[in-house]
Amino acid sequence: MFHGQHPLQCLERSLWTHVRRNVTTWSPVGAAFNAKPHRRLNLIEKNVGLFGVPELSCPAGFQAATETALKNTERLVGKACSCSPGVETVESFDQLSDGLCKVADLADFVKVAHPDPAFREAAEKTCIEIGTVVEKLNTNVKLCKSLKILLDNPDIVAKLDPNTRKVAELFMFDFEISGIHLDDKLRKEAVALHVKLLDLNNEFLVGAHLPNRIARSAIPEHLHLHFADEGSFIQVGGLHADSPDDLVREIAYRIYLYPNADLVDCLEELLKCRYKLAKLVGYDSYGHRALKGTMAKTPAKDFKMMRNMKKKLNPRNSVSDFFCSQHILYIMEIFLYNIEPSLYSPYLSLGACMEGLNNLFSQLYGVSLMSEHPSAGEVWSEDVRKLVDLTKSAVVHETEGLLGYIYCDFYHRQHKPQQDCHFTIRGGRWCQETGQYQLPVVVLMLSLPHPTKSAPTLLTPGMMENLFHEMGHAMHSMLGRTRYQHVTGTRCATDFAEVPSILMEYFATDYRVLSQFARHYETGQPLPESMVARLCESKKVCGAADIQLQIFYAVLDQIYHSKPQSRSTTEILKEMQQKFYGLPYTPNTAWQLRFSHLIGYGAKYYSYLMSRAVASMVWKQCFVQDPLNRDMGERYRQEMLAHGGAKEPMLMVEGMLQRRPTMEDFVDALVSELNPNFETFIMDSES
Repeated sequence: MFHGQHPLQCLERSLWTHVRRNVTTWSPVGAAFNAKPHRRLNLIEKNVGLFGVPELSCPAGFQAATETALKNTERLVGKACSCSPGVETVESFDQLSDGLCKVADLADFVKVAHPDPAFREAAEKTCIEIGTVVEKLNTNVKLCKSLKILLDNPDIVAKLDPNTRKVAELFMFDFEISGIHLDDKLRKEAVALHVKLLDLNNEFLVGAHLPNRIARSAIPEHLHLHFADEGSFIQVGGLHADSPDDLVREIAYRIYLYPNADLVDCLEELLKCRYKLAKLVGYDSYGHRALKGTMAKTPAKDFKMMRNMKKKLNPRNSVSDFFCSQHILYIMEIFLYNIEPSLYSPYLSLGACMEGLNNLFSQLYGVSLMSEHPSAGEVWSEDVRKLVDLTKSAVVHETEGLLGYIYCDFYHRQHKPQQDCHFTIRGGRWCQETGQYQLPVVVLMLSLPHPTKSAPTLLTPGMMENLFHEMGHAMHSMLGRTRYQHVTGTRCATDFAEVPSILMEYFATDYRVLSQFARHYETGQPLPESMVARLCESKKVCGAADIQLQIFYAVLDQIYHSKPQSRSTTEILKEMQQKFYGLPYTPNTAWQLRFSHLIGYGAKYYSYLMSRAVASMVWKQCFVQDPLNRDMGERYRQEMLAHGGAKEPMLMVEGMLQRRPTMEDFVDALVSELNPNFETFIMDSES
């Protein structure tokens, strides 16, 4: 919950705070995020453990939490295998899943976000241990049999409510894709492949984010300052796409993407193991296995969408090819539309943006964000000065009461992943054993600049959109009141999970929404409507190039996860880049080794485009006339947010749009986003 004001803070405030008070008044949420960080010292307060889990007051607690979870697992496996087939069976499975996920999901976050290496290492061990247990459970014949008895009995199935039946089918699907139907020998082989893939996935993820290095002498001395220093070497940890220096961008591109032989072998082996596992459990390819239960259904349908979109983008290819680099795109945005981020940032203080989100959710859903101090040890920084960087928000509905908690890990710190993310720490579910609803807990992780002595944290338009995007995921988790944890919030089909977050990007660039909160932090003046119009039009600059790039990524992902190729992953990349993106391959580079989405989105990277198409249709049909309409907000919640993964994704889309979209509708929705409003450009040029 967000840090509130402390009386002693007024002694530390800089002049900008007093100036701001004279021109505008922030809500408690806005004030909390625009307040200057302060130290909280309470030496007698009890350490409640990370996220309020008592065992996690120290790294060793992860082992204790793991042991407790595994003991409960044994008990619940026995219960699931012995109870009479029916609702109780499904509830036992969900309790089993919940007990393991509450430890594994928390550890999955801590292993990448905690500043203490001891905590990260302990969390990593927990992830591996729980992951191994899960793979064994997915091939437990007795456990599967108890569920199969239920699903094979038409009379029992007929008495199940739709959600319970869906969850039972999803658990059975987990058994099937793990090879439960195989004989003992092949089943053991499937388990071994699963365990091997856990290690390969981790190895590839780590390697994909490691910097490459080159001898200092190989780079002109005047360029050394652009890169990290490592003794006699220079470290290159990114593409430096925004650098105005051509040579810096070329060096970064060639060095950062230079092939690592070990990582090439890791990726090749990972793809082989995925294919072998998919074939072993009865699928034509890993792509077929991964897409079951999604909106796309099969790789063939996914490929059709990519091809159709490529054809519709062909007339725009000359633009796509010419303005290819992110740097040129950045320059085009500045000079054509004058959207230099520093012009916008004073209107987009973090407090203002949080207040805007609070207002938006209040008007659409009747939901408010309320601030609350975390208890000692509840958040993951041992540096007390950083505790205000990790705030916790209670989400409260006007009639339903407390909905859940959002931890906001918003500020940059050393060793923190430079990627905006949403993490589910605990899923929501109805607890039959307590008669209460288990409230969801999530973390939003950004990497924003810290406030300074003279100003609060100021966001660029891109940062503001990312904040809205990630908050879309969070509200999906908060507003999904599912009976079962297995399908809570974002635990749904991958190509549907991004719809709520991408839809929030439309709200973030609508003047009717922005006008409610975008105010200059010093003067209180609102963000001019003309600047918002320019911002929206600038997003269309080279939009075709961006979509073609996403098509290329999606196709490459599908090819990698189809039948084995007689070529290397680099040779495949070279061919697909020429065919679907049109730009020549740069020799001695291996971009696929930086494609970390191959792990979490393996065979499903197309989900970004499909989710964007759905979000576009929902925005244009339901919100573009009135983005603050409460009736439409409630309909959106009930049709698309409330079900999590308990309902077929296409049925949720159909319920919201009141029609079933065709493949052509998906393609048209994306291409129509590229049509420019020349009136905005002409009026701006005249002025």
